[in-house]
Amino acid sequence: MYDFHTHTFLSDGVLSPIELIRRAHVRGYRAMAVTDHVGLGNVEFVVKTLVTDCAQATKHWDILVLPGVEITHVPKDDIDLVARMAKEMGAKLVAVHGETPVEPVEPGTNEAALRSDFVDVLAHPGLITYEEARLAAEKGIYLEVSARKGHSLANGHVAKTAKEAGAVTVLDSDAHEPGDLLTPEIRHKVAKGAGLSDDEVHALLETNGQSLLAKLGFPAVAVV
Repeated sequence: MYDFHTHTFLSDGVLSPIELIRRAHVRGYRAMAVTDHVGLGNVEFVVKTLVTDCAQATKHWDILVLPGVEITHVPKDDIDLVARMAKEMGAKLVAVHGETPVEPVEPGTNEAALRSDFVDVLAHPGLITYEEARLAAEKGIYLEVSARKGHSLANGHVAKTAKEAGAVTVLDSDAHEPGDLLTPEIRHKVAKGAGLSDDEVHALLETNGQSLLAKLGFPAVAVV
């Protein structure tokens, strides 16, 4: 399994980075990103810590772990700045906390994220527009189908709009504690619940994760 959106106690999760990774590995993960919430003030500390722990886990266990960030509630005009800083400091995956229907995310955040050259995934983009999804397709930025309660309310809309616009989706947990980590059964239910066909489910759960890894410069792993 893959999962490119998880959190530790470096932000609002409950586990240390290395324990989160260990639990994910035992759960059956083979590729993941640790993407703690960052803004301008904490991006350096978070990335530095995650680079160290993710490298250690990848070295010793059969799992590819990417140090990442989720840029969260940052003023839209500074999203590109923080994304660039994260990449320069060693983040391998940059996600932006999109305009979920259950939080007061600043309007325009989706578009600002999609215009950045340093963003890889737009997390839980909510009621994303067709034009924004087209921009995601043009920029090669992946749109998230979320397994997290609340954020998942817009999954059907995200999947439909992404398909119409030619954008690529990934399915992530947005895990904050051990019980949030994905299982094959939950992944399949979330994918089907988004209204996808069997072929589309296969792409979401396997092919798209492989393509994101390739885009980021990493080798293919068995992500099923």
